Amino acid sequence: MINSTESGSALSSTPRAPAAQTSANTRSATACESTRTGHRKSALFILILFALQSAWGCYYTHLAQGQTRVLWGRLNISDVLADRDTPPLLAERLTTVLQTRDFARQIGLEVDGQYTSYLPWPGDRIVTSLIVTRPGEFEAVPFRFPLIGAVPYKGFFDIAMAEAEADKFRNRGMDVCLVPVNAYSTLGFFDDPVSDPMLAAREGRLIETILHELVHSTVFLKSRPNFNEAAASFIGQEASVRFFAADPPKAERRRQEVEDARSLARFLLEYREEVRTLYAGATGVQEALRLRQDAENRARDRLRTLPLTHYQNEKLADAITLNDACLALRGAYSEEIPRFETVLDALDGDLPALIRRLRNAEASEDPPASFFTDSGAGSGLSLQPSRPGRQTD
Repeated sequence: MINSTESGSALSSTPRAPAAQTSANTRSATACESTRTGHRKSALFILILFALQSAWGCYYTHLAQGQTRVLWGRLNISDVLADRDTPPLLAERLTTVLQTRDFARQIGLEVDGQYTSYLPWPGDRIVTSLIVTRPGEFEAVPFRFPLIGAVPYKGFFDIAMAEAEADKFRNRGMDVCLVPVNAYSTLGFFDDPVSDPMLAAREGRLIETILHELVHSTVFLKSRPNFNEAAASFIGQEASVRFFAADPPKAERRRQEVEDARSLARFLLEYREEVRTLYAGATGVQEALRLRQDAENRARDRLRTLPLTHYQNEKLADAITLNDACLALRGAYSEEIPRFETVLDALDGDLPALIRRLRNAEASEDPPASFFTDSGAGSGLSLQPSRPGRQTD
């Protein structure tokens, strides 16, 4: 596991933080080109979705409707910033989005037209994700989709539809977890917007989210969800610290936020293993349920004293969902992060080198194995083009 790193040493091998202002002319030219390309992509995508809905019914119909709403609700960020009536806080956040794009490009992520548009959107989420586990298990039931393969969650634009689907699985004796999601990615197929639910997050978390999704747009392995999510989570976290290289107090605060998130993730993974062990030793269903409730009560008590700087422990301990399906989701996002930490340490903290290594590994027969074992991939190999070898296409 990684120890707390001082901001100075953590930032030494990364590009300088983005400048305070982005060229208005550059923004405008990029946005115009993105708009032309985005409209062509949008029209094609809508045709594809409506073709799918005729084959697969109500779920894909609702996806088509939701995605259409996203695509046609976008506003060019350059236009929003040029509007004198734009609230100052919104303008500040959108400027941060553009700076994050610039920084992502510097460290080797594919940016294209991603996050050049803004989507006004009500509420705290874009979609609601459903995670399902079988009784006594902590591996999420996979959902399979065209192009991306198997993933451990199923997304819904309609909350009521998500809850109805969850009830169907509950009635079959399965455990479910419903999670509000403030951002999702079309994996670079389309120019995803930044939305109001994303902008509502703290600055560091907003930057991390954008970087996380841009990792997915750069490298995404079909039917390898744990690797994909760990890669995006780890790079998003580390890059969000390095974004603040020119402002050490902000970088230090962001590093502590990341360490808090990882401490909580480690705690939950340990708790998951505790529950897995008690399931294995229980003599029947009733005993397993009793032991699990006792374990959950102890876990909440420990959460109240877990050393965290940027969480309110009491509120966290009362509110967090600790059922099996939610623990499965935690595992998908964080179980492999220690392995990424080891790779970054071996590269002397050089995050762009880690990203090059990840992109090189994508073209191999077994990308995760190549990434975790190829000691030379980060330093001397030529960068393989990501688009032609994308496993999602």
